[in-house]
Amino acid sequence: MIIDDGMLFRAAGEKDAGTLVKLYDQAARWMRQQGIDQWKPGEKDVAHFRARMRDGEVWLAEDADGRIVGAYELWWSDEDAWGVQPPVAGYVHRLMVEREAAPPGAGLRILEHAEHRIARTGRERARLDCVATNPKLLAYYQGAGYRVVGEFPSKQSKDGRVYGVILLERRLAV
Repeated sequence: MIIDDGMLFRAAGEKDAGTLVKLYDQAARWMRQQGIDQWKPGEKDVAHFRARMRDGEVWLAEDADGRIVGAYELWWSDEDAWGVQPPVAGYVHRLMVEREAAPPGAGLRILEHAEHRIARTGRERARLDCVATNPKLLAYYQGAGYRVVGEFPSKQSKDGRVYGVILLERRLAV
């Protein structure tokens, strides 16, 4: 467990998979209410999060009362969007914030935690992508110090849907 400015970060375990599904679905519903066509409720299940725990890392953020206020996935490669790359980066996926319980700035603190995890492995870059049709999220990540380094116009989801993503990265102090 890692405490960061009042938030407690812990690696997710198998028992947390259902909580992660609920958090994802809640975030997906919020996006839809905001007119953002990105995540779909029901799109990620328990098996998805358990697989991410086996293949990478999944982290939960809790407040001082033990309530889950956010989560993220950390991958060590992302060939689907970035192609084969040397091991110089960590890839942040599914940054989620529990809108009812999270304190202001929680998303940025969760992102910073991911960056610290990446830097502690000696990797010098944090990478992520966002759907090309989501300018608010793109601006959010740029405001957090990420720069656009490319676009992948034909990423394919598991259900066969094709969509474009903007590729972003941030250099880290290692």
